[in-house]
Amino acid sequence: MGFRKSKDDLVCVSAVRTPFGRFGGSLRDIDIYDLGAVAMRNCMERIRLAPGCIDEVWWGSGDTSNTKDPYTPVVARQTMLKAGIPPEKPSVAFDQACISAMGAALYGTRSIRLGEAEIVLTGGSTSFSTIPFLLRNLRWEGRRHSSFLVEDPIIPLGYKDYAPVAVDAGNVAVEYGVSREEQDAFALASHVHYGAAWRRGFFKHEMEPFEIVQKGKKGNGISTKILDIDEQYRADITLEALAGLKPVFGNPTCTAGNAPGMNDGATAQIFMKREKAEKMNLEPIYTIVRMASIALQPRIMPVSPGFALKKCLNELKMNVGDMKFIEINEAFACVPLVSTKLLSNERFMSAGYGEMVREASEKPILDCDEKTYRDLKQRLNVNGSAIATGHPNTATGARLMMTAAYNLKEHGGGYAACAICGGLTQGAGSVIWVE
Repeated sequence: MGFRKSKDDLVCVSAVRTPFGRFGGSLRDIDIYDLGAVAMRNCMERIRLAPGCIDEVWWGSGDTSNTKDPYTPVVARQTMLKAGIPPEKPSVAFDQACISAMGAALYGTRSIRLGEAEIVLTGGSTSFSTIPFLLRNLRWEGRRHSSFLVEDPIIPLGYKDYAPVAVDAGNVAVEYGVSREEQDAFALASHVHYGAAWRRGFFKHEMEPFEIVQKGKKGNGISTKILDIDEQYRADITLEALAGLKPVFGNPTCTAGNAPGMNDGATAQIFMKREKAEKMNLEPIYTIVRMASIALQPRIMPVSPGFALKKCLNELKMNVGDMKFIEINEAFACVPLVSTKLLSNERFMSAGYGEMVREASEKPILDCDEKTYRDLKQRLNVNGSAIATGHPNTATGARLMMTAAYNLKEHGGGYAACAICGGLTQGAGSVIWVE
């Protein structure tokens, strides 16, 4: 189906990210404000946009313990100031876990629709490597004890009042008939696809190389290193190696190999109306056709991208078959697989949204069409995703959108669907169009 352009369309005119570093890797000493500021500056410089032209900043930030100012650090504001955006410009830092950077695009463009802003900068930054250990209750009790409990807030990754996210994901995979073998094969494909994309130079569209200053041994001498590849990628990974890994935290299917790492990185995008872009002689990278933010029962996280895309497609009266490509974040390999099974289920796609929400909260929604499922998997994450790229969680949502857009540009334009899950079963989805 064709897309009818309008002067009021919301378009992305710049989309860029840093390389994503491994946990404890090349970006481990980069301050979170500096990390985000690099992405912001690169995003403005790509289109030669003066920082003063930005009206608002919407920025995903899921942690404050790793900042220099852990109590009310206003991460968005400190980051934008480092990026050179004037102090008179308002900003919002917010936490929707992994859906934050896609949520930033949703809320930032909503501000444009409301007439509150003409040009917004959105994105997010995460630095797992700089998260400190915790000494809880030391303020009141520590001095009366000779030993202290040191807590690592990211082991296990999840929420204290709920099961670790890997456990929920692994259990939901079993309920939806997604085997460990299928997940491992999908994880291998993520690295294979990433490697092929890297070799043809695909990621140069979205990634700006990162210059890292390194000190010599014992502080003697200074050198620079250029990081221009995502450090999570493994060219030598094999199915045998993946099969040999044990599931984590007692879940049935999710391993360190079919899940992403805890990564460092930042993403940034700039949005405005098409009419504004034309006046500024800026070429849109993509057009936002529809976006959705959803939430479901906390235990069933892998289904949330499917629900977010169902909401978008139903509102557009479009079919998943209209999408040339699909990007669903590999929070675990089972997440895009479970959600794609839902998108392959005719009853799921045609029934009312509320009806499916109620059903999913009680039991798995099964009986996908296997032919449709196989077809959609061929369009899914064709350049690899978080298992190979890495997953700096509050930055990833924007990475999905820009990867999909640059991939569409490479293949003659069209529609793509992008979706991501977030902690305790939040979800964000978007349908984008490239001319």
